[in-house]
Amino acid sequence: MLQHCSPEHAVHRLYALRKSMSTKPFTARGKNLRRCGRCLLGQSYCTCAHCRALQTHASFALIMYDDEVLKPTNSGRLIADLIPDTHAFLWSRTEVNPELLALLDDPQYQPYVVFPGEYAFEGQQVVGGVPPETIAPGKRPLFIMLDGRWREAVKMFRKSPYLHRFPLLSFEAGELARYALRKGQREFQFGTAEVAVMVLAAMGEQANANVLNAWFELFVESSLLGRNRRSSSELLPRDALVANYQQALIDAGVTRK
Repeated sequence: MLQHCSPEHAVHRLYALRKSMSTKPFTARGKNLRRCGRCLLGQSYCTCAHCRALQTHASFALIMYDDEVLKPTNSGRLIADLIPDTHAFLWSRTEVNPELLALLDDPQYQPYVVFPGEYAFEGQQVVGGVPPETIAPGKRPLFIMLDGRWREAVKMFRKSPYLHRFPLLSFEAGELARYALRKGQREFQFGTAEVAVMVLAAMGEQANANVLNAWFELFVESSLLGRNRRSSSELLPRDALVANYQQALIDAGVTRK
């Protein structure tokens, strides 16, 4: 069995914080399902035993809209599962978290907002990739992800002027999102984890991108199984997805311990 990830990461902590702020239980489809308290998947399809941290130069900052972190279908947590240097914050239009501002100004990071270039403000740089030579010496890229439904993400970007000074990392998505759990309104709207897959590829870490993609696909299938969208006779495909993820780890140089 693969070694577990760290028992707690930034999204786990944000989840606990957001739950403590709630005045009533969060309800969603599958609310009666007995879930793992860590991955939020059905206990029968928990993936925690397979989770492994990657070696990467990438850092991520997830800015999450309101109750997004409470949703079992949220894929932003998958980034934190695998990328050790991941930070997570709740978004507020009126009160910006000072820890978020401090992170964005930290001299060890070179921030990019991952968002479509068509929304760039006047003078805001738009880039289509982050090759190593574009990162200043002594810095590492910090990719800012706006995590919410599409209209929420647009709202967060437009009403967060502290993000407008950073370049946008923008992708031309020529295929439909595979994110079957919550369909976007636009063809190029991908799940947060899928966008992170493209980010890793854009900075030249294709092997790590493959691992995160395989982890996302396992998450989707496990979520659908927990919703009874698959019969018990169809468990073999999930086993194949586990094997695919484990092979991706090997290809990325992540070995068993």
